[in-house]
Amino acid sequence: MADFNPLFGIGEANEAYAQYFVGESFLNPLTDPAQTQFIANVSFEPGCRNNWHIHHAQTGGGQILLVTDGRGWYQEWGEEARELVPGTVVYIPANVKHWHGAAKDSWMAHVAFEAPGTGCSNEWCEPVTDEEYIALP
Repeated sequence: MADFNPLFGIGEANEAYAQYFVGESFLNPLTDPAQTQFIANVSFEPGCRNNWHIHHAQTGGGQILLVTDGRGWYQEWGEEARELVPGTVVYIPANVKHWHGAAKDSWMAHVAFEAPGTGCSNEWCEPVTDEEYIALP
């Protein structure tokens, strides 16, 4: 971690959600959810990725990722993974199963926020298998 100094800071170990990640991630809240929409910087050590998950919503919703540091991957269920580099913006529509995380050989950080909507909830699914992940370029 000594070599990785993300734009919005590393934050603390993401222990509250560790069960939904392979590898270690770090969370640095950028806003107070009691005052406004919650926005956070999430950093992933090399090889770290979150499980497949879905941001459900009746209307609106979804998630937006703004990649600030390092290199990683984003993949929607049934689609090819796409590389994430600084400056990449990913809009994830509501009700789309997906995962995101660092490349095998690089840290990665992104700012994440939930798009406003009604009936919003998150569903955590199965981990991305080692076979799926190792097969990425």
